[in-house]
Amino acid sequence: MEKNRTTISSKCSDDTLIAIPIFNEAGFVDDILSAVHQYAVNILVVDDGSNDGTGYLLKKYGFINVICHQINKGYGQSLIDAFDFGQTNGFEWIITMDCDHQHQPSRILHFLKEIEKNDADIISGSRYLYMENLGSAKPPPERVAINRQITYLLNNILGINLSDSFCGFKAYRVKSLNRLNLTEKGYGLPLQLWIQAVRANLRIREIPVPLIYHDPKRNFAGTLEIPKFRKEYYMSIIQRELALNDCKNTAKISCSEREKFDICES
Repeated sequence: MEKNRTTISSKCSDDTLIAIPIFNEAGFVDDILSAVHQYAVNILVVDDGSNDGTGYLLKKYGFINVICHQINKGYGQSLIDAFDFGQTNGFEWIITMDCDHQHQPSRILHFLKEIEKNDADIISGSRYLYMENLGSAKPPPERVAINRQITYLLNNILGINLSDSFCGFKAYRVKSLNRLNLTEKGYGLPLQLWIQAVRANLRIREIPVPLIYHDPKRNFAGTLEIPKFRKEYYMSIIQRELALNDCKNTAKISCSEREKFDICES
């Protein structure tokens, strides 16, 4: 795949890539890409099998790189492809963000400021550090609850101090990603990421980002829309990854621990 670099002025340095996974975002893609382009020279869009005309809209943007999945492969696979692209093309940092107006492009500057401190391998956005709610709708309560439950569980198992384990607005040091073996194709990839990152002794920091929801009806695919099944899916990833990785202070999760962390709740 040919690497397309532009020469316009930008706040991002030439060694930083903005990666945006997209699935059926025809209503948002124009606004988001135009806004991101104000801050970034190098932009990668991973179109995960969109069937709403998103792919057609992307063709008019000559300043972006595009990876196109012919079928939907999953959010995790889109991120894995973005990481591979960043590694292959010699970038030092990758900033990932969503394309549904839940992540503000202007916040890219906040991540750049943190990158300059050179004291972290993963800089993760958190919507719950200061609870700055800028959305027009309240976040679905069950999503907030599941996030908190899983985050609390990870903190206890891994000995870390996250406040938001699922936020997709992150900055990654590319050479540190080389130490991970990410394979989870679905929405649960962040859980695999955290466990492997702790095992690899990566430096992790959080920075606040606003909590933004405009459409509470936006949902997960298939059975993941059912909270019970979504939690079971997340737990299966944690169990599997802990079994595969000899992490310090980690062990298989017993049934009593599941009940303690309220994960078995339907």
